[in-house]
Amino acid sequence: MRTLVPPGVYAPQADTALLLESLARERLDRGARTLDLCTGTGVLAIAAARRGARATAADIAAAAVTAARRNARLRGCRVRVLRGDLAAPVVGERFDLVTANPPYVPAPEADPPRSGPARAWDAGHDGRLLLDRICLAAPGVLAPHGVLLLVQSSLSGVAATLDGLRAGGLRAQVVARRTQPYGPVMTARAAWFERRGLTAPGTRTEQLVVIRAVRAPVPGTAPSTPAGRAGPAPEDGAGPAPPLRPRET
Repeated sequence: MRTLVPPGVYAPQADTALLLESLARERLDRGARTLDLCTGTGVLAIAAARRGARATAADIAAAAVTAARRNARLRGCRVRVLRGDLAAPVVGERFDLVTANPPYVPAPEADPPRSGPARAWDAGHDGRLLLDRICLAAPGVLAPHGVLLLVQSSLSGVAATLDGLRAGGLRAQVVARRTQPYGPVMTARAAWFERRGLTAPGTRTEQLVVIRAVRAPVPGTAPSTPAGRAGPAPEDGAGPAPPLRPRET
C-alpha cells in the first residue's frame, strides 16, 4: 500500500528501512506500548501497530502529524499521533519500545531550519541537536526493560550517542550498520564535511547505524509487556529490507 508523503515530510528511505529491520527483530508482545519519535510519515509506528502494539507517534511538524494519521488509516491501523517537540506530548508516560529517526545531518547552519524540507534532516554543525536531546529524554520515557532503537549517521558521532545513553543508565550498543553512497544533499556538503574534519578527503559514503539501548529493570521487577528480545539484534543488519528507496540526503 502506498505511503502518503506531503511536501516537507521526510519520505521513508534507507535509514527508515534499517530501523524497520531492527524493529522486526525485537520481541513485541500484543499490547506493548510503543512510541515513535520524529515519526514523519508514521511508518515505524504503523509497523508496531500491525504487530498488535498500542502505538503512539509524535512529531513537531503539523504536516507530519497529518501524514502519519492518514497513513495509519490507509493501513487500517490504530495509531495515536501527537504533535509536539520530541517526548513533550507524552510526559509522564512510559513505553516498552521507542523508535527514533531524528534529523542528524551535520549542516553549515548552527540552528535547525524552521521550515522547508531541510527541517527533516539538518541538525546543526555536528548533527547532534536532536540526538543529544533524545539521549537525555530516553531514560524518562522507557519502562523498565524498555528498548530504544535509534538510527543515525556515522558523521554525527556514534560514540557520543552511546556515551550519552550510557550516562543515563541505559545499556547501549550498535546492532546494525549499512554503508550508503551520498545523496544530493550530502554530496553538496562533501567539501564542508572534509573542512570540518568529519570525513577523510574524497569520502562519498556514510555509514548508517542503529543503536539499541535498554533501560535496566528495577531490582525485583519483571516486564509487564516486554518489547525487547533476550539478547541484542545481530550487528550485520540481516533480514529482508522493505522496498524503500536509497537515502536522498
